[in-house]
Amino acid sequence: MGSVSIVHWLITISIAGAIAFPVSMVLRKAGFSPWWALVSLVPIVNWIALWAFALVRWPTEKSSDA
Repeated sequence: MGSVSIVHWLITISIAGAIAFPVSMVLRKAGFSPWWALVSLVPIVNWIALWAFALVRWPTEKSSDA
């Protein structure tokens, strides 16, 4: 069996950052905590969270009670 070197960890962390950083920016603009971006790194759970955020009322969304 091979071992995981530091290069593999650096690649993994950079890919996770490349995914989580833009997701956290979108969540912040939508009015949610950017820490929810960590959910985007968990398989299957990220799809559930995507649907939940798409269907829930966003805090920055203006009310349509006009």
